[in-house]
Amino acid sequence: MEQRPYVVVIGGANMDICGRPDGALVAADSNLGTVRLSPGGVGRNIAHNLALIGVDVHLVTCFGEDAQADALVESCTMAGIDIAHAFAVAGGATSTYLYVTDAQGEMQVAINDMAILDQLTPERVADRLELIQGAAAVVVDTNIPAETIRWIAEHVTRPLFCDPISTVKAGRVADALGAIYTLKPNRLEAEALSGVAITDKTSLHVAAEALLATGLRRAFVSLGSAGVLCADHDQLVRLPLLPCEVVDTTGGGDAMMAGLVWAYLRGLDLRESGMAGLAASAIAVESAQTVSPTMSEEALLERMGRKG
Repeated sequence: MEQRPYVVVIGGANMDICGRPDGALVAADSNLGTVRLSPGGVGRNIAHNLALIGVDVHLVTCFGEDAQADALVESCTMAGIDIAHAFAVAGGATSTYLYVTDAQGEMQVAINDMAILDQLTPERVADRLELIQGAAAVVVDTNIPAETIRWIAEHVTRPLFCDPISTVKAGRVADALGAIYTLKPNRLEAEALSGVAITDKTSLHVAAEALLATGLRRAFVSLGSAGVLCADHDQLVRLPLLPCEVVDTTGGGDAMMAGLVWAYLRGLDLRESGMAGLAASAIAVESAQTVSPTMSEEALLERMGRKG
């Protein structure tokens, strides 16, 4: 029997602790509001979204040996994410992400305690190379060490998708850009990786072209409320955000990456891939949860204005 195409995600899985005030956020003071604990991590969130869309997905990550690890393992299993190739770090503390939003759901400050992800070494990834090389696509996030990303770029022949995550961690993929099929940076990450200050349309295009000059195949530069720039070696396409009712922006970028991977699996072109990413992001930010329970292939197609 022919094996169903699958995706491998290599990256972070952590517990998210989110604080949201009832009203205007007051610095250096105690704010009335809500605190929510939920499974998270860029890699895990991307994998969860892909599973909801109907993609067979394997997550290569590491867990600690604590109650939070137990909760994460259970959440992955319930979400349909295959974690058979993840591993536990003896005595390790599970990765944790603490963040505070404003009353509108926009993140204001965050602290990540993700030192355990340094255990995702090239040697451990090499042990899973057979699985990785059999994938239709491979997704990496920059929570993993730079040397691991370089090893993946040098040894993995499948199409690589990368989320730079932040300006602090984006540099971890800098030496591997030429091996990446799709990069999904925001404006600040695109600046950091291209060396071009983005101040207007012209500089945005120059930055995209600088990224593509490394050998990168596609870039989808998220521009916040200004939409996304979709770029490959043939064209630059600017797309506006899709209409949505924002509840919490956390997880929107992870959903966008899942939409881009899904679009690749379906053979969509640059513009339609960007639309898929925007559609997935719109679905995500309308939910109070990091991964929207309403995410599905049907919902994605409907938001894109397509029947199937």
